[in-house]
Amino acid sequence: MRKAYRAAVLGATGAVGKELLDLLERREFPLAELKLLASPRSTGQLMPFRGESLRVEALDEHSFDQIDLVLASAGSSISRVWAPQAVEAGAVVVDNSSAFRMEPQVPLVVPEVNPEAIATHRGIIANPNCTTILMSLAVWPLHQVQPVRRIVAATYQSASGAGARAIAEVEAQATAVLQGKTPPTEIFPYPLAFNLFPHNSELNQLGYCAEEMKMVNETRKIFGADDLKITATCVRVPVLRAHSEAINLEFAQPFNVLQAREILSHAPGVKLVENWQTNYFPMPIDASGQDEVLVGRIRQDISNPNGLELWLSGDQIRKGAALNAVQIAELLVESNLLKPPVPLSAKGI
Repeated sequence: MRKAYRAAVLGATGAVGKELLDLLERREFPLAELKLLASPRSTGQLMPFRGESLRVEALDEHSFDQIDLVLASAGSSISRVWAPQAVEAGAVVVDNSSAFRMEPQVPLVVPEVNPEAIATHRGIIANPNCTTILMSLAVWPLHQVQPVRRIVAATYQSASGAGARAIAEVEAQATAVLQGKTPPTEIFPYPLAFNLFPHNSELNQLGYCAEEMKMVNETRKIFGADDLKITATCVRVPVLRAHSEAINLEFAQPFNVLQAREILSHAPGVKLVENWQTNYFPMPIDASGQDEVLVGRIRQDISNPNGLELWLSGDQIRKGAALNAVQIAELLVESNLLKPPVPLSAKGI
């Protein structure tokens, strides 16, 4: 008999939460029950899933009773409070926030890179930051052939990274600017429509923002390379969905460009997009809604004989968040690392 699991989506009404529902349905994740959890203002809202309408519930001390799996995407403050309670109730939590990513005992997982790390979990598995996930998929296959010594990254991050309300704000800003009005700024500190600015997360004493340090520290943890040299500059750009990144890689010796293209053309989770005749390379408009990270414009760094340049675009909400979490959940099922499941009914969900 096929096995099925009782799951909960925490933060179900947000941009990532909605994507989680879509992916659980599309990928036919084995579910006996699905509970939708969100803030009190969303309580009672109905959301479609597998031909039914599921009612959103507010969090309380009984929310995780009899739950096997929690997919959490409600922010760090919520996860810090509720994830340990879910684990105490017997669930495994795949957390999309930054709350536990750098905790030594919590695995930080990109399934195409370090799937073996899930075996060390103690109830919580962390989903990396979106920019880290996208970069990892492009760099890891090359790193396996010849270890990377230094990474220099520049990100071009869409509004979707700040959630559904940020997307709506940029749309409203664009309308306001075109009408000659003052654009509203509630989610972002400055207008993003027809503008860009360095990522607005907190700056440290070295002048690096939190988003940039996530890329540095998380990549080292995922790659198992504490001494890997990484620097990043993260920028918000007026794109609704899908992030892009310019990546410069330095190796100990030259890395053949044709070999790099061949490697990435077969890398899991990656799609090579290059048309040098038409100057057509990865774009966020093409990456939006796609599972794969689009990688292209792979070329020799003319300033460094041991350097490679590449460009990528990937859907921040999908592979940068929800898809990675669902893939982790699928690994847990395949590896029998969830608690004993319930039999799948004839109907299921």
